Amino acid sequence: MLVGYMRVSKADGSQNTDLQRDALLAAGIGPDALYEDHASGKKDDRPHLTACVKALREGDTLVVWKLDRLGRDLRHLVNIVHDLTQRGIGLKVLTGEGAAIDTTTASGKLVFGIFAALAEFERELIRERTLAGLAAARARGRRGGRPYKMTAAKIRLAMASMGQPDTTVGDLCKELGVSRQTLYRHVSPTGELRDDGHRVLTQSQRQR
Repeated sequence: MLVGYMRVSKADGSQNTDLQRDALLAAGIGPDALYEDHASGKKDDRPHLTACVKALREGDTLVVWKLDRLGRDLRHLVNIVHDLTQRGIGLKVLTGEGAAIDTTTASGKLVFGIFAALAEFERELIRERTLAGLAAARARGRRGGRPYKMTAAKIRLAMASMGQPDTTVGDLCKELGVSRQTLYRHVSPTGELRDDGHRVLTQSQRQR
């Protein structure tokens, strides 16, 4: 069974799916087997695409007018087609840059295999750039990743407060804006500095 999916990038009525609909109907798809979204391709929330993918069964073929109607980027597209392939579902693109893709044929599978390889190459490039950036930052005395929730000032306050008989841990956590787990990871119940607390204080001293 052939199932069609259409999408336009604007939901304000300035675009419509007439051209896509005509092409999909001409490709042999019945009107009741068409799914349509009005949203940006970069948005994760495309309910009719989700419904379309769920409705597909083994042996079906998903048909789109152009490749950019389906995926918001190359990796997203590769993930969608990988999922369809695992379920025994084909993908066919009618026109545009991806018109050579028809995963129900050997040549179409080869073309999409090249797309998948490019997506993997892109992931590796991003990973290499990220690692290189972190290494360069460390060489300059900076650390990557999320900033510490516990600052040096908060740790000193926690050290002074913990272990005092009138200190309520819950109230102290609210004042510091951290969870109990975070607090105890930096300072012991008796106010002694722990490894994570040492790291924050050391980092603070380096930045002075």
